[in-house]
Amino acid sequence: MKRTQLRKPNRVLALAALTALLVSGCGPEYLVLNPVGPVGREELHLIVLSTVLVLIVVIPVLALLVYIVWRYRDKPGNTAPYTPKWSESKVLEVVWWGIPIVIVAILGFYTGKSTFKLVEPPPTDAKPLTIQVTSLDWKWLFQYPGQNVATVNYVEIPVGVPVQFELTSDAPMNSFWVPQLGGQEYTMPGMAMRLWLEADQPGTYYGHGANFTGKGFAHMDFKVKAVSQQEFDQWVQQVKANSPALTLAGYQQLKQPSVVGTASYSSFPQGLFNDTVWADGGRYMPGMTDGMEGMNGQTADARKQTSSSDMHGMQMDGMQMSGKQGH
Repeated sequence: MKRTQLRKPNRVLALAALTALLVSGCGPEYLVLNPVGPVGREELHLIVLSTVLVLIVVIPVLALLVYIVWRYRDKPGNTAPYTPKWSESKVLEVVWWGIPIVIVAILGFYTGKSTFKLVEPPPTDAKPLTIQVTSLDWKWLFQYPGQNVATVNYVEIPVGVPVQFELTSDAPMNSFWVPQLGGQEYTMPGMAMRLWLEADQPGTYYGHGANFTGKGFAHMDFKVKAVSQQEFDQWVQQVKANSPALTLAGYQQLKQPSVVGTASYSSFPQGLFNDTVWADGGRYMPGMTDGMEGMNGQTADARKQTSSSDMHGMQMDGMQMSGKQGH
């Protein structure tokens, strides 16, 4: 049997093994690569673009490495030119400086464009849903101000509806992340951040804190269940009918460091989220305070200096400012 006939199956096996290795990163277990919403897909496009641009450099460099090692190896009879006095080449200088500059410029342009696009509310006719998220030690509290219900360690959203997650922390800072819906956003004490996400397919999606916060950090996971609008409305009614209310005393107990399962609440203290933000500083992302009487994105200190006498008794989005905040 000829030697080339023996090599052919080996080449096929090697090609199959390489293909299996390359596509092993495309399975459903790699959540970032399987987005189920417009934000996640936009970020996947950036990942693909970045990968392609990087490969433009990596593949030629690896190919040149193999070629140079083979071509200029120390072997009797090697006819490769030997030029020990070679010092520079303007053509090569232009190539290895010009290509990275062009790649960084392209990558920076599209990254900036996508980043600013994702900060804005998505263009849609559907009325956005607002969910206020508070990271605690070591659990997540979700408040629905429009529905007046709350949950712990799970969140339910309607499919095809943009969701504005307003984020803060009443514990060490954390990071809110649902890989299949979009990128993460930090939760910080005294600050209210905002993250727009949307699911366009029904399903249950994994979420987790992405910033280490102590011994209970591994348990800071939650589920995002995307359902139809009708099912979402039914779920709200069920929570209102069958779940206890979250009281201030209950919240103080909930915020204590502990690991808990899931929970539902038929109501929560009005203004609890903003109280939490103002207790440690009261900073909001631009635009989040629009429509709130007396709130123009001021810091707690500035607000205290300019309007402390007016704060007591002020209604803010249905919230009565308390003396605890000192404003």
